[in-house]
Amino acid sequence: MTSDGDHPGRHSWTFLSNHAHVLACLDRDPDATMREVAAQVGITLRGVQAIVADLAREGYVHVERQGRRNHYTVLRDRPLRHPLERHASVGGLLGALRPEQAAHRADVG
Repeated sequence: MTSDGDHPGRHSWTFLSNHAHVLACLDRDPDATMREVAAQVGITLRGVQAIVADLAREGYVHVERQGRRNHYTVLRDRPLRHPLERHASVGGLLGALRPEQAAHRADVG
């Protein structure tokens, strides 16, 4: 039996869902295109479109049309969805993924 560490670039599973990956991408770059997000996450454009629709419908992302592009605002104060994680916020998760960003926001806020 081998681990993914034995095969760089090969991932059979990850700790985060594609929804979390898309959310993290939009938080890092609110003006990213869905095509750019799809390339970063490693899923199809249609997959990103479905995930963004889920996130917007459930109030985790606000989508604002700006000309021919969209601008995405991640609503960081929303709780995570799973009952085991409802005590934590989207912002807490994203801060854990990007500690330098969390420190910056604490200094600003």
